Amino acid sequence: MSKSRRLSPEDDPDTSPTVRALAYAGTHEELILGSRAYCREAAREYDIDVDLSLVEWEVSTRAKRRAAAVKRPRIPEAEVGEPIEWPAAARRARSSLSNLRECTLSLTWAAFESFEVGEWTSTLRHEMIHVEQFQRYGTTDHGPAFKERAESVDASVRCPPFADPKYVLTCSDCGTVVGRRYRECKLVRQHDQYRSSCCGAVVACSGPESD
Repeated sequence: MSKSRRLSPEDDPDTSPTVRALAYAGTHEELILGSRAYCREAAREYDIDVDLSLVEWEVSTRAKRRAAAVKRPRIPEAEVGEPIEWPAAARRARSSLSNLRECTLSLTWAAFESFEVGEWTSTLRHEMIHVEQFQRYGTTDHGPAFKERAESVDASVRCPPFADPKYVLTCSDCGTVVGRRYRECKLVRQHDQYRSSCCGAVVACSGPESD
């Protein structure tokens, strides 16, 4: 997608300068700088309680199914809804407090190139909820608390697809797409042994194996 289609200044006169700059990012460095600046802006606007100084940033050119991801330490017994005592967790993990609390926000370049700017900023707010949960509880998920929080900051719970799947599984009766897979798996290899939830019909698979 060309940069001119991501955001039109004429069509979006009220868009902030931060979002305008992000929309026209053309390099990995510009994507990180623009996304980080937007997250600071969104934290203030939506009252998202995050310490961005504890967040590292990277760009992934390999991810195909996720638009972005928060990479974080796995802390045993951490649970969403139970505030974590970071000093105690660091002692149990035999880790420094600063290392344990750090996480990395990985941005997928292909998703950024595919999304309109509104989809991308929604994705960033989604990831900020993960950071907020991690910094508060030591873990994060997509449970009820996440869904409620996502609604409050106008973020999607699941990101829209941005890469073409290698295999598409459909109901052989009505043609409804019942699954997408980005690599070969048991469902792809044995698709004719499964039944669709819509019609109870055999699942068909289109992809390299049917060429």
